[in-house]
Amino acid sequence: MDLKKIHRVYFIGIGGIGMSALARYFLMGGYDIAGYDRTSTPLTGELSKEGCLIHYQDDLTSIPDEFKKPESRNTTLIVVTPAIPPDHTELTYFKRQSFTILKRSELLGLITRYAKGIAIAGTHGKTTVSTMIAHILKQSELDCTAFLGGISKNYNSNLITGKGDLVVMEADEYDRSFLQLYPWIAVITSVDADHLDIYGNYQNLEEAFLKFVNQVSEEGSILLKKGVKISRKIPERITTYSYSLETEADFYAANIRRRGYYYLFDAVTPNFRIENIHLGYAGLLNVENAMAAIGVASLLKVPPETIKKALLHFSGVKRRFDIQLCHEDLVFIDDYAHHPEEIKRCIMAVRELFPGRMITGIFQPHLFSRTRDFAAEFARSLELLDRLILLEIYPARESPMEGVNAKLILDQTNMVNKLLCSKAELIRIIKKENVDVVVTMGAGDIDKLVDPIRKILMKREKGK
Repeated sequence: MDLKKIHRVYFIGIGGIGMSALARYFLMGGYDIAGYDRTSTPLTGELSKEGCLIHYQDDLTSIPDEFKKPESRNTTLIVVTPAIPPDHTELTYFKRQSFTILKRSELLGLITRYAKGIAIAGTHGKTTVSTMIAHILKQSELDCTAFLGGISKNYNSNLITGKGDLVVMEADEYDRSFLQLYPWIAVITSVDADHLDIYGNYQNLEEAFLKFVNQVSEEGSILLKKGVKISRKIPERITTYSYSLETEADFYAANIRRRGYYYLFDAVTPNFRIENIHLGYAGLLNVENAMAAIGVASLLKVPPETIKKALLHFSGVKRRFDIQLCHEDLVFIDDYAHHPEEIKRCIMAVRELFPGRMITGIFQPHLFSRTRDFAAEFARSLELLDRLILLEIYPARESPMEGVNAKLILDQTNMVNKLLCSKAELIRIIKKENVDVVVTMGAGDIDKLVDPIRKILMKREKGK
């Protein structure tokens, strides 16, 4: 498809983090942009202020006329997220009128096909690693454009634009989206069982990752977290490097120590050692993420002093180990963790920073299918908490499943201090009870509770 012939782009599901980055990209390119989403959010509000025409009802009359006229089908592109059901009224209309319709991943693949793509794949860690890489490159002479799966705090956006031919992007395994990408450098942070509603079993997921790996260009490279299972099956033609937190690898951290809530460490690489890196982003898990970013920057020959300075000033990503409050007797952290392994890593990182403290975790399960498939694994991870407050499942794109609810996790969690409550009840609990360290976790609409919880806790601190 020739994007030069396109004058306008219509996004069905424009409020998604990946879709909104693409909308911003085309808006900055001078295209007319409009779209639909189910609910209004701060992100859709920002898009509207930037010039996107957005509505919130599945209603053909709400689509601007110039986007839906049959005679404009050759100059209008329709982009749809996988979360949109196939019987969606607007999507059905565009199909019947023979408009060109692309999935989000197909459009990202089209945009980046002739760029030097740096694609970060993995069942967790993608967003933080992508954002770190983009930040380091932006601080170097190389520069880059980046499509991110979260809001970078340094740039207050999920789209970073720049000069040159380097493009940093997340390679999402959901719906096999990453198979639309043909990167120059690929990073794989993890290959844990997930999205079994799509893949059916772990073997199919693993095969999809291997297929993605095979799409790395002939002159390209792969940076693989040490211990990831697919390492033995990667073709010999691809130059492969490993990274780890502390275990010896091509890129690993040494001499790790804490300074307050942050970490200092040395980065060991095949060609040099960067001593005394001060990572400006809390959490031991982020030292590991930083090693992946350092590995890519090293392969791109970014000077060590540039890497070190960039990581000092890296502010992180919203909803990724996002410290909302940090006082002597009260801490509040928000995280996107929605997979058992992510939850485990998040809680362990909190324990590392705040040893001996009483940790209350508030978790909203995401998807009925994920809850059904991993209820026992969720329970084991959540048992690392001192207290669990569980919210009901956020369904996202799914319809309810008989016998599948948050109680399925609660009943398998071997801890005394646990409860299941509604969002309204949660706010009453936070207002009434004293808490020490609070962690909110989940990929649904739990983010809407972060600001109210923070305000309640701040008010309590001021009243002491």
